[in-house]
Amino acid sequence: MTQFTLQAAVKSEKGTGASRRLRKSGRVPAIIYGKDSQPLAITLEHDKLLHATEDKAFYQNNITLKIDDNSEKVVIKALQRHLFKPKILHADFTRV
Repeated sequence: MTQFTLQAAVKSEKGTGASRRLRKSGRVPAIIYGKDSQPLAITLEHDKLLHATEDKAFYQNNITLKIDDNSEKVVIKALQRHLFKPKILHADFTRV
């Protein structure tokens, strides 16, 4: 069984402009929700997320997100991609 671990950071700014700036700097905005907890807005490194999505097991296994000092087990719920560029625009994760 393949283990996926991604480094994430809490997203401090909100809004369209903030997300656009994140994407230009090589990060992907994402959100974690579910399991009776508040939704948490995070950012991930685009290249590492893109390489992880190349493996089909990424969509079926639990993913460990290391957020600052904490870690959360999640599964990918939705992934928004650019229409014709190899770019990920946004990711949704659900807590396990």
